[in-house]
Amino acid sequence: MFGSSTSSIPEVRPVPRHIAIIMDGNGRWAKKRFLPRVAGHKKGLSAVREVVSGCQELGVEYLTLFAFSTENWRRPQDEVSFLMDLFLGALENEVEKLHSNNICLKVIGDRSRFAPRIVERIEAAEARTAANGGLVLTIAADYGGRWDMLQAVNRLIREGATAITEEALAGRLSMAYAPEPDLFIRTGGEQRISNFLLWQLAYSELYFTDLLWPDFDKQALEGAVQSYRCRERRFGRTSEQLPASLRRD
Repeated sequence: MFGSSTSSIPEVRPVPRHIAIIMDGNGRWAKKRFLPRVAGHKKGLSAVREVVSGCQELGVEYLTLFAFSTENWRRPQDEVSFLMDLFLGALENEVEKLHSNNICLKVIGDRSRFAPRIVERIEAAEARTAANGGLVLTIAADYGGRWDMLQAVNRLIREGATAITEEALAGRLSMAYAPEPDLFIRTGGEQRISNFLLWQLAYSELYFTDLLWPDFDKQALEGAVQSYRCRERRFGRTSEQLPASLRRD
């Protein structure tokens, strides 16, 4: 398990080790072009491919994408159905490409509301790519930060815990296999976290852009990383306590 940014000071690198993204703006992208919202979601899949490739080129080790939240079930039924079909299609058509590029795929979230066929494809995709040692690509689907903390606490209760420590809780969260995100990106102009990785984003650098997700490409990703490089990551310390190489005077 990786250390916590509130109990130890993580290594600061020029390239984020872990990037987490809320892919917002698919529907608005389609609306601007007088297309149905689902056209934006389909186009957004191309942006996923672009960003995955960009992260590999930059040397990012972990990429986590918020694909479907616990609250997204409230959307119109036809849109939810399309998103489920798109997810299934991606699992069926993209996994071999990920595998050939040495990418390890993981899916986090509550799988109980997914159709059995989707769950089967998730499990098959994770098994197929489990031994790959390159980029770890995590898809958060039917995921919520509060759900994540609750399932971790309930797991500890089932294990007989009488007191809960930060280390114990962190080790039972969905992403215990990854370091906390160094950089959080949200596209689409909104400036909120929307119940995504609430525990893990404690000391992440936040980057918001007005670009709609289908327009977010490698150049936009590099711009976000450049912004990250200009940040002074203090983790509770003062600027004077940082090594000279990490100060942004």
